[in-house]
Amino acid sequence: MNTAIAVIGGTGRVGRIVTRKLLDRGETVHVIGRSKQRAQRHLPPRAQFFLGDVRDPESLSLPLRGCSAVVYTVEPGTDTTGPDSPRSTLHSGVLNTLDALLRQDGTGQAHFVLVSQRHVTRPEHPMNAYGRMLDWRLAGENAVRASGLDYTVVRPGWLTDRAERADDGRVLLEQGDRRDGYVALQDVAEACVQALYCPSAKGLTFEMRGGAGSAPGDWEELFAGLSADETAPLRAPA
Repeated sequence: MNTAIAVIGGTGRVGRIVTRKLLDRGETVHVIGRSKQRAQRHLPPRAQFFLGDVRDPESLSLPLRGCSAVVYTVEPGTDTTGPDSPRSTLHSGVLNTLDALLRQDGTGQAHFVLVSQRHVTRPEHPMNAYGRMLDWRLAGENAVRASGLDYTVVRPGWLTDRAERADDGRVLLEQGDRRDGYVALQDVAEACVQALYCPSAKGLTFEMRGGAGSAPGDWEELFAGLSADETAPLRAPA
């Protein structure tokens, strides 16, 4: 790309892998995070780090300037209310980012890749006991889908490291939010990066899990095998 790509939560587990992969492609990467110490510890020197907090809209204006794409990989808190609640980071934070991005990019052509998770359409799942995490993730997804921007919503299963499950190289992309499963951090990061370059990834929401077999060869083909989202929003929290 000829413009920068922002990775929000870029010092986290998935975000720092996304950052490295984009840098390996020669991209200019703006990493937005809340800790200079984490950035110094985890980021390559070529990454451009900006102090920013999705809960503070004004802190996003400078780092999003000149960016034509965002990968949102914020890891939420689990408080019921307050600044470390899923509502603050997974819904309000997404809204703040969308607003700042649209103000910076008057064309509305930016691509927004959102890392969500499985089970967001299943409010009875035990994960929803943590500050209604699934409800607010779904609300964040719906905000992205309603933004008018190009987007891709990635819903990983339980995250693991590739070294822990060395026999699992296959990546399964699914829709319908019915299954469970594990997926490697590295594969989630690769899906986020590939979504920025594959036209068939635009307008998609999908789940990811790993399995025994070979790593994907053609991500464009993988994405093309999925169904584009319908226009109606999914269930949102009351």
